[in-house]
Amino acid sequence: MTTTTDRMPILYLSHGAPPLADDDVWTRQLADWSAALPRPRNILMVSAHWENAPLSLSATRGTRPLVYDFWGFPEKYYSVTYDAPLAPDLAEDVQGLVGDLVPGGVGRDETRGLDHGAYVPLVEMFPEADVPVVQMSMPTLDPRQLFELGSRLAPLRDQGTLIVGSGFTTHNLAWFNPRLGADVTPPTPSSEFDHWAAEALERGDVDAVLNFENQAPAAREAHPRTEHWAPLYLALGAADASGGVDSDSVIDGFWFGLSKRSWQFV
Repeated sequence: MTTTTDRMPILYLSHGAPPLADDDVWTRQLADWSAALPRPRNILMVSAHWENAPLSLSATRGTRPLVYDFWGFPEKYYSVTYDAPLAPDLAEDVQGLVGDLVPGGVGRDETRGLDHGAYVPLVEMFPEADVPVVQMSMPTLDPRQLFELGSRLAPLRDQGTLIVGSGFTTHNLAWFNPRLGADVTPPTPSSEFDHWAAEALERGDVDAVLNFENQAPAAREAHPRTEHWAPLYLALGAADASGGVDSDSVIDGFWFGLSKRSWQFV
């Protein structure tokens, strides 16, 4: 990859859990995806695992450890490091773009590092940890508010920022059973929702995605809570405000019954 300040794509990716690092197929897919991208100047990560209001940004000074926000995994997953450079300039840009949407202004949490929704995919996509990163919280799960927030962030694309919404296309942990293996046949509701999502994004149906709870098959089974779908709203908003929601489904398939489908908005 070569550094560019041309308009960057926008990503929504299914981020996996820590054992993603042991999956040869998915890690290769993420690495191949990254290799095909223009090299970003910096990365703005919005993960399903950081909900905080008012909107906050992760540490921009000092050294902060990763947030190992998971339990019951083997010890090796708690020793992973990812020492990407901090991105204070990007944080200032975000504050300038969305500050008037946030009562009291955008916060800075200088104690917070990247959570697993951010660093797990970044380890595979940018293993050298040489691209500055800042993580932004989701201040709400409301689809329209996140869509508007994304639209405000659209100018970052022209500054070389890679905007990444990190969630999971289906996320019902009742389906997640490591004893059955990563390539287990997915539950029918997971397959149905994945198929619907692929078709909705292919036709650029923003309203359907934002209103998925009333339009998608098995919506409440695929997402008993909506935080893993919500980063897509922000990605759609940024894409819609800067040229449209044309997308490519870059990764598909299932992992322990969950859809790992991921999109790139061009």
